[in-house]
Amino acid sequence: MSPLERRTIATVGSGVMAEAMIAGLLRGRLVEPGQVIASHPRPERRAQLVEQHGIRVAASNVEAVTDADVVLLAIKPQMLGRVGREIGPHLRRGQLVLSVLAGATTKALTGILGHDQVVRSMPNTPARLGKGMTVWYATPETTEEQRAQAGALLGALGAQLEVDDEKFVAMATAVSGTGPTYVFLVMEALIDAAVHLGFPRHVAHDLVIETLEGSTLFAKQSGMHPAELRNMVTSPGGTSAAALHELESGRLRTVLSEAVWAAFRRTVELGDSLEASVSPSTPPDRAG
Repeated sequence: MSPLERRTIATVGSGVMAEAMIAGLLRGRLVEPGQVIASHPRPERRAQLVEQHGIRVAASNVEAVTDADVVLLAIKPQMLGRVGREIGPHLRRGQLVLSVLAGATTKALTGILGHDQVVRSMPNTPARLGKGMTVWYATPETTEEQRAQAGALLGALGAQLEVDDEKFVAMATAVSGTGPTYVFLVMEALIDAAVHLGFPRHVAHDLVIETLEGSTLFAKQSGMHPAELRNMVTSPGGTSAAALHELESGRLRTVLSEAVWAAFRRTVELGDSLEASVSPSTPPDRAG
């Protein structure tokens, strides 16, 4: 039995990530379309969601969350203050709020919403294909049932990992959350290099995409350390050895590490900014 059986799920902010979760839930038959209600201010977007997924829609965020068991918060981080204070008074004990907002800490979420049964998660863009990686943390006030609901929801996006320390979500934001950006840049650079060699761009694109996909699958299925895999294809005095010498000379490892740290620092800054927006006079959880 699915933890989401007979549960109503509301999405507040029905953009790319929310739609990916809706599609994943329906694809996996974890819920029926009638169990999902999505809020969006634009009528054309609401019509699109109905046409594509057969779900219910609402123009009002408050209308969407009022009777929901799980509230998926998928707005832009800068909208948290306004939207959070709009829906917060209408949340009740027993409702789970699951946030996919980058940088939004549970302290900021609970402070703005006035509700403490919250999950902070960080999916990534491959979630749109059901191939994502999501790391998430639940506040101590969430129940076992609510954590099971969160796991089912996030599992619809691909792999999911619950952590017992919230700092790992911020760290994951810099690794898996931002990770596709690093991969896409490397992908782009390799394609451009292949074109520079003389390949037509469409051929270069296919060569790089298939090589990256195959290498990732090989690494996953072999279970071997990447260093072992690299050594397997690096012959003394060969082409791989020559290429690796240039990459190491260019400080590839150091630059990637610095990029991850920069993303982590920015995640922390976003969290600090959102926490600072919580008014000191914000009341504690009202009853939910």
